[in-house]
Amino acid sequence: MNNDFQRYMDKELNQLEEEGLYNKIRTLEGPQGAWVKIDGKDVLNFSSNNYLGLANHPETVKAAKQALKNYGIGPGAVRTIAGTMELHNELEKKLAEFKRVEAALTFQSGYNTNLAVIPSIVGKGDVIYSDELNHASIIDACRLTAAKVKVYKHGDMNSLEDILQEKREGKTLIVTDGVFSMDGDLAKLPEIVELAEDYNAITLVDDAHGEGVLGSHGRGIVDHFNLHNQVDIEVGTFSKAIGTVGGCAAGSKKLVKYLKQKARPFLFSSAVTPPDVAATLKSIEILSQDDSLVQKLWDNGDYFKTNMKEIGFDVGNSQTPITPVMLGKAKLASQFSAELFKEDIFAQSIGFPTVPKGKARIRVMISAVHSKEDIDYALEKFTEVGKKLSIIN
Repeated sequence: MNNDFQRYMDKELNQLEEEGLYNKIRTLEGPQGAWVKIDGKDVLNFSSNNYLGLANHPETVKAAKQALKNYGIGPGAVRTIAGTMELHNELEKKLAEFKRVEAALTFQSGYNTNLAVIPSIVGKGDVIYSDELNHASIIDACRLTAAKVKVYKHGDMNSLEDILQEKREGKTLIVTDGVFSMDGDLAKLPEIVELAEDYNAITLVDDAHGEGVLGSHGRGIVDHFNLHNQVDIEVGTFSKAIGTVGGCAAGSKKLVKYLKQKARPFLFSSAVTPPDVAATLKSIEILSQDDSLVQKLWDNGDYFKTNMKEIGFDVGNSQTPITPVMLGKAKLASQFSAELFKEDIFAQSIGFPTVPKGKARIRVMISAVHSKEDIDYALEKFTEVGKKLSIIN
């Protein structure tokens, strides 16, 4: 192997270690849940996006096993060549009903969905307006378009309107996360929709952290703000609150018809496996029938945030159960995470480039399957570590 390349990688890896930015990836020895087994011991799980506990729900597991018997493990090839399994069609129908839109189309992941949709609808000569804190999948998708990308200040509608007023040619797309996953705040979607109407722009919201969390029965941010039929495209993922894997785009029938012809990840990559599709269907069914998991998630999140504030921690300005424990320096955040793990709490540190330099944190991901006793235990240990590292008095 090329020696210069080896030295380059060594230098980069050493620098990440020195700055406290090296990602130490833990290995789970069992299913996702309120507690998980890592390094042979049970630890409280505060790092998973499994908001509702559906990743190991008895009904989703049962549905996946049945699909395995009925359809096998794989889809065979891309849907345009091997055909579409009836499971995929059924899921897309149920998703559209759940999201209260005309149609939906599934993809291999939420990341892939943005890579599929955004380059399909805008290109050279068009303009994209993107929030500065949008997810990496949005940023990468915008780069693939060859369109001009203009970034507006996070959540700042004056900043967005200022750049919308500049000379534009071609199509205009405003794209935003619905819930910003590192801070837990919401996009100002009603104002974005209003500006889009004023400036003849297409609207796309990535609702990855809103589905299963916001709105009635977890239908997402569009439902939360009662903006049905006013947002052109909703992008979602199944890998968070839904508890499985895959992504989707939801909107008009014409949009889905168009994406089936134009979206490269749909045309050139195999569909999600039948067991995953069946488990996703079951998750949507559970959410449609019962809102209790969503309500429990919010109760747990509010309880943890309120108590963390009273203890003296800075938990930012989250409007969702996502709780960023702001620590500033990456090395301090990494040390805090390591100390928590010694106390049987799995809560990973987040640093640059995932968040800006100087805004490192522990991002706590509360779930509906955490008990009050679990959260009280965590509050006790956060307090002990906070005092040990002189973060709180």
